[in-house]
Amino acid sequence: MSTKTYTPKAAEAEEQREWYIVDAKGQTLGRLATAVAQVLRGKNKPTFTPHMDMGDYVIVVNADQIVVTGKKGTDKMYYRHSGYIGNLKAIPFNEMMQKHPTFAVREAVRGMLPRNRLGADMLSKLKVYAGDKHPHAAQKPAAMTASA
Repeated sequence: MSTKTYTPKAAEAEEQREWYIVDAKGQTLGRLATAVAQVLRGKNKPTFTPHMDMGDYVIVVNADQIVVTGKKGTDKMYYRHSGYIGNLKAIPFNEMMQKHPTFAVREAVRGMLPRNRLGADMLSKLKVYAGDKHPHAAQKPAAMTASA
């Protein structure tokens, strides 16, 4: 008799979801995004399954106070294109932080998730807020360290 590999069901993953809160104040963008992406994927759990969404919810507060090292403030660019010839827009990191302070964190985490429907579902469990206020107090989020 051979032993069978245990595969968790989707309903079991839903029951086990937890809420974490991360304070981004003074933290480096990439290091924070790496830790958050790991929790969103569920890689911090022993039941991690690559083809299923096993991750937890993550709330990032104080996203407007994130830092980048070196000259990334002026040299890091965010690009978008309308589809028309010559309409490539480039916005530096510092300017993006003034206009949309949560965009940099969301994009950094999105770049570390799978590029498919599964990644989109994982990204929907990420909640990013510019200040320290958030509407998820009822979920009783546990504090998460950046090294989680």
